[in-house]
Amino acid sequence: MYKNPREIAVNILNEINEEEAYSNISINRNIGKDISSLDESFIREIVYGVIESKLLIDWIIMQFSKIKIKKIAPIIREILRIGVYQIIFMDRIPDSAAVNESVKLAKKYGHKGSVGFVNAILRNISRNKNNIELPERNIDSTEYLSVKYSHPKWMIKKWIKDFGLNFTEELCLANNEKPKLNIRVNTLKIAKQELMYKLKKRGFDVKEGEYAYDCIIIDNPVRITDTDEFMNGFFQIQDESSMLVAQIMNPKPGDLVIDVCSAPGGKTTHIAQKMENEGKIIARDIHEYKLNLINGNIERLGINIIQLEQYDARKLDERLIEKADCCLVDVPCSGLGLIRRKPDIKWSKEEDNLSEITKLQYEILMNSSKYVKKGGVLIYSTCTIQKEENIILVRKFIENNKSFILRSFEELIGEEELKKAATNGYIELYPNINNTDGFFIAKMIKI
Repeated sequence: MYKNPREIAVNILNEINEEEAYSNISINRNIGKDISSLDESFIREIVYGVIESKLLIDWIIMQFSKIKIKKIAPIIREILRIGVYQIIFMDRIPDSAAVNESVKLAKKYGHKGSVGFVNAILRNISRNKNNIELPERNIDSTEYLSVKYSHPKWMIKKWIKDFGLNFTEELCLANNEKPKLNIRVNTLKIAKQELMYKLKKRGFDVKEGEYAYDCIIIDNPVRITDTDEFMNGFFQIQDESSMLVAQIMNPKPGDLVIDVCSAPGGKTTHIAQKMENEGKIIARDIHEYKLNLINGNIERLGINIIQLEQYDARKLDERLIEKADCCLVDVPCSGLGLIRRKPDIKWSKEEDNLSEITKLQYEILMNSSKYVKKGGVLIYSTCTIQKEENIILVRKFIENNKSFILRSFEELIGEEELKKAATNGYIELYPNINNTDGFFIAKMIKI
């Protein structure tokens, strides 16, 4: 039975925006196996496109609607949004098709008035799409960037203060670009060049990453997890920035490593790979269901040195004090380095969340540092670009814990610019500069 891809997209967006569903979970739940790969790609493009550009789309709707956006019935609002997205952003879709299909959905989900409303708004936008005015950049640069690149105002304000106007605009632009899929070769099972050769034979466009030695970038990754190479554990999907954590930790075979917030397990399994599957990793998380996700990857990748434990990282485990050769503290964070992969992060975070989360991060770092033996390595990492969660927090920790110092790791980095930064004992990666997720990694040694 044929399922209308636009209708599926509307229902997914309604779940995300009204029921606070996670986009990836809602998409996977609503896209069945009977949907063609073409329709699946279309649904994903519309859903992620609307989430990414929601603020701009709503701004456009408000130029032509007498009813405020919040007063429009939720399902009709989503129908309008997908209509506007197709008209403004999807050149291959004729405007007439975008309007007519949206009107059909309004007939199914709305009443006579809403059908006329959707028809009038979308036809008007279609006629005037080349004359839509944005806020004046010279009058209010914050509002201009907020609307044009569809980021919350508080975020723009914060970034302008921290990074400057031009950097912020470049960052917003990069956040709205579609990232390439990165995979990590599992060197326990296959050499990097051999895996690249196998994937090329299957028709994938592959190239080496720029920063992480185990990274391969895939240009056309459609259904790559259906391949024998994935099933046999030859690779793991992981962003290049995240791969640098194990590379910078540089654990040795036979080490005891503690990973205090290990889910979803990409870094944990990479650490095991660097240890040549010799030694022991205690991998913990507060949520049991997240540990189960790691377990599946451990088995697929052929790793047997990881001991999974459900544990709250805020609580000190007296049994592990000064036992670890290396400790990874990959803390829960605001996630603002992941916007290009997870655009819904923009709308789920509030400025007030930041002060709460830094308290949690500091508490976890303080506890975890006690597990490190003398001469041992403490790695602190986040997938955010917020200074308060990153270098400011690390400096506060070092100020209060004189037995830890930042340690240069330039010898573990190949790329020249990042190598220079690594001499300070930490690196910051940004989508607009490094073409990776936004990430922070600090390496400390207990003296």
